[in-house]
Amino acid sequence: MDSTKYIYWQDNNQWLGYLQEYPDYWTQGESLEDLQANLRDLFRDLTSGEIPGVRKLAELTLR
Repeated sequence: MDSTKYIYWQDNNQWLGYLQEYPDYWTQGESLEDLQANLRDLFRDLTSGEIPGVRKLAELTLR
């Protein structure tokens, strides 16, 4: 099973979150399950190649 990490929090009645690898692209949901479904859709959109100029998070080794 494929997986990816995400950051999420609740703000009043909304659940907000983003994929750790794509911190510039946030989404929301009315429940945690709704947020997770929206994050799955967002992942498919960002990795499909259909959206130009998608920014990603990377790690650089300095030495």
